[in-house]
Amino acid sequence: MGKGDKKTRRGKVTAGSYGKTRPRKSGTVKVTAPKVEAKAEKPKKAAKPKEEVAEEKPKTTRKKKTEE
Repeated sequence: MGKGDKKTRRGKVTAGSYGKTRPRKSGTVKVTAPKVEAKAEKPKKAAKPKEEVAEEKPKTTRKKKTEE
């Protein structure tokens, strides 16, 4: 069983034939676009101004293991 066997995939590749074990690739593939539903546009609300942060916390630095 190998290159000379016409029933195996390797044998069909060697012989250059096609069959159930080595089907041909389909030539054309139809690609359909996904359906897009029309949505009613809603008026956008005005953006609210964000409140500013009163205090910013200073970043803490990590101690190295050698300093502990």
